[in-house]
Amino acid sequence: MEYPITRLRRLRRTESMRNLVRETHLEPGALIYPLFLCPGEGVRKEIGSMPGVFNLSVDEAVKEAETAASLGIGGLLLFGLPESKDEQASGAWDDDGIVQRGLRALKQSSAAKKLVLIVDVCLCEYTSHGHCGIVRKEEGVSGTDYEIENDSSLALLSRTAVSLARAGADIVAPSDMMDGRVAAIRDHLDDEGFDQTPILSYASKFASAFYGPFREAADSAPQFGDRRSYQMDGANLREAMREIDLDLGEGADMILMKPAMPYLDVIRAARERFDVPIGAYQVSGEYSMLQAAFANGWLDRERAMMESLISIRRGGAGFIVTYFAKEAAKALG
Repeated sequence: MEYPITRLRRLRRTESMRNLVRETHLEPGALIYPLFLCPGEGVRKEIGSMPGVFNLSVDEAVKEAETAASLGIGGLLLFGLPESKDEQASGAWDDDGIVQRGLRALKQSSAAKKLVLIVDVCLCEYTSHGHCGIVRKEEGVSGTDYEIENDSSLALLSRTAVSLARAGADIVAPSDMMDGRVAAIRDHLDDEGFDQTPILSYASKFASAFYGPFREAADSAPQFGDRRSYQMDGANLREAMREIDLDLGEGADMILMKPAMPYLDVIRAARERFDVPIGAYQVSGEYSMLQAAFANGWLDRERAMMESLISIRRGGAGFIVTYFAKEAAKALG
């Protein structure tokens, strides 16, 4: 039937009516809060390009975790800033590394039973060159060329995942984009008795300009070149589906899409094709550009924040990694 019999505005007249017929819902338990762990005690250093986000010492991270748990947030995603870096990323797989220490402290906190502790498995934060794998340099006619070695990097990634699982990680999340990393990590976890530890694969991680503020937060900018030889070309939707298919075939239990808002079509395509839990990462650049708009009075803070998160949920993400997690949970509460 058509107007005037059909009037869609009838179901929009009041807040209670809109709540009743709302198709997409967001709850705090679907939010994952990233934390950046650094050495020291009592450290709470704000990241210049990410207002409200901090580098935290382990004791401060425990306080943040307890706040997140009290708000009903679903979990944390942990990153680490090591005391020193080298070409072998030894801080990533050191059993006394910064994230490993953080995990042990978090597991002893009151928040442990309420939060899922997810750990990023990558090498870029721990390598002196800032790349996500082992670098091979060669002197060529045009100067020094380099290659990110795929297969030799898998051993370090697997070692890192095992070390983090041993320290108490509930989920390991490889984000490096090396081919075959999920299979290698699954094999090593199983061999070490961590067959119940799930793998959340950053299955389609695009080489994006929206990661800029994160590289300040994690001190992980490449010292030369870029990551386009291993992170995905943003123009390729079909290739993203192949990446996801391969990672699931290698043993991934869940997948994470990154970035979120510039790639909502990828999230939707994955949701329609794969029957596994799917998350999306609202990355640092997405957060920072909204914060800049808020600071200038260009956007309504709460409405724009919630609209951005609902768009990701509507696109097909079952859970969302976001720096807005605490603020959004308070708004939802």
